[in-house]
Amino acid sequence: MFNVFKTVVAGLLLVLPGLAFSSETANSIDLTTHWAGFVSLGIFIVAYFLVMTEEFTHLRKSKPVILAAGLIWAIIAYVMAQHGMPNAAEEAVRHNILEFAELFLFLLAAMTYINAMEERQVFGALRGWLVSKGFSYVQLFWITGFLAFFISPVADNLTTALLMGAVILAVGSNSPKFVSLSFINVVIAANAGGAFSPFGDITTLMVWQKGLLQFHEFFDLFLPALVNFTVPALFMMFFIPKEKPEPLEESINMRRGARRIIFLFFMTIVTAVSMHNFLHMPPVLGMMMGLAYLQFFAYYLKKTGEISYEIGNEGEGTIHGNSRPVTFDIFNKIARAEWDTLLFFFGVILAVGGLGTLGYLAVASDVMYHNWGATYANVAVGFLSAIVDNIPVMFAVLTMNPTMADGQWLLVTLTAGVGGSLLSIGSAAGVALMGQSKGQYTFFNHLKWTPVIALGYFASIWVHMMLNAELF
Repeated sequence: MFNVFKTVVAGLLLVLPGLAFSSETANSIDLTTHWAGFVSLGIFIVAYFLVMTEEFTHLRKSKPVILAAGLIWAIIAYVMAQHGMPNAAEEAVRHNILEFAELFLFLLAAMTYINAMEERQVFGALRGWLVSKGFSYVQLFWITGFLAFFISPVADNLTTALLMGAVILAVGSNSPKFVSLSFINVVIAANAGGAFSPFGDITTLMVWQKGLLQFHEFFDLFLPALVNFTVPALFMMFFIPKEKPEPLEESINMRRGARRIIFLFFMTIVTAVSMHNFLHMPPVLGMMMGLAYLQFFAYYLKKTGEISYEIGNEGEGTIHGNSRPVTFDIFNKIARAEWDTLLFFFGVILAVGGLGTLGYLAVASDVMYHNWGATYANVAVGFLSAIVDNIPVMFAVLTMNPTMADGQWLLVTLTAGVGGSLLSIGSAAGVALMGQSKGQYTFFNHLKWTPVIALGYFASIWVHMMLNAELF
């Protein structure tokens, strides 16, 4: 039901402005009221409906959007050719493919590092330490929240949420209330933490790679993001059971090279930032150099050999007498990247880019950023990202490219990142934890706390506008 509602709202937001206004594309062809525009909108809405119902249909979300992108651009190419511009569509789609290529390679390098750290038991060791310390439920509520807030700026919010979710489920198996509230807290914290770092969320990465904000400017959102996380957490804290669960005996050791891989990931980030800030090159070039660092280190591990940690009755992380040498293969880490997510980005970027070529994004930009004003439009983006995935929403804003001050670009970065916390279906972290919780964290559990989360949402906007007033 809510997925249907989500799709209907998205469709209305796109279609209604197009029916009310007409717009000319860069090639002086009005396609917003043309049959090609209406058919393309219909294709996009159907594709996004299938994306939203992935939980029930088990159809991977990349499939419908890739098909939709191909159909939309085929229609655009046909119409352009009919108007004597056979190369116009080709030029436009190449621009979109270039934008995707930069994002794809950047994320591929980052995902490879995350997978390498996971295989070296970096995250497992952290989980083992947490569940063995005997913290109270209230302490675990805050510890998992703050860890999610500070891990998500370098790892994506999905990985962060799943890591913290495993800890919460391990220690809170006898307290569904603790699990539910802690999951909500982790979703909010992971989304908020990703908002103040170019690496923390796909939307922040898109803004940084577009060159609209400098790397250091994102950290102006640290305090607003912290407020977004802590305000609802302070309210929820009083409903956490005042108990102390029994500590679990779980000890997991990091594998050989784990700390060096963490250091190489840090150096990769430094390289990407330096490439962009000092040499004015795309950040993706620095990330690919960083991937080479990991490849050379993988070669070193392969040549020197290593002892694997085998899983047996004694538990994970125990070295057995029959341990055998294993090879650290970098291409195994690349193969384990989230390919469905990467291909989903391809479909979304090209499909939304097609709607932009048809003229619909120009119409939406005129309504939102000229009629409403930048501040109201950017606040609305946050609410829209709770209903529709924030990636197409942010890509649409970037394609509109409204003229705004740095403070407004920071505002839309903040709202697009944290707006998804308003509903459990508003972010990848929320959707993943609903599946991980086995019914203890649901849409309605989250919805009961939406007013408090909204209070944190508006508080973070107010703090940003007060602290960073000189940027507006």
